[in-house]
Amino acid sequence: MGPHLAIAGAAAAAAEALKASGAIVRVEPERFEHLVSRIEEPLIVRAHSRFLGERWEYLTGYKGLVFYTKAKAPLNLPGRAEIMDAKSISIPG
Repeated sequence: MGPHLAIAGAAAAAAEALKASGAIVRVEPERFEHLVSRIEEPLIVRAHSRFLGERWEYLTGYKGLVFYTKAKAPLNLPGRAEIMDAKSISIPG
């Protein structure tokens, strides 16, 4: 397979992955905290990394969209939130 076909194949695979995952909205940490405070029973996926500095990443769903943020310190999450700790979070782009 030539390099052009390999690039086209990778682009098609990325487009299919994006379709499967839906829209991912990146927001600032403060906006994420505000958003999850409005959700009655939020489910939040959280990942913590110390590679090249401490980093916290978060995902949650709201009204059919997926919201993502990353922060240098843990966020203040509501006590009613269900937290799922993940080894890592990977998002396209």
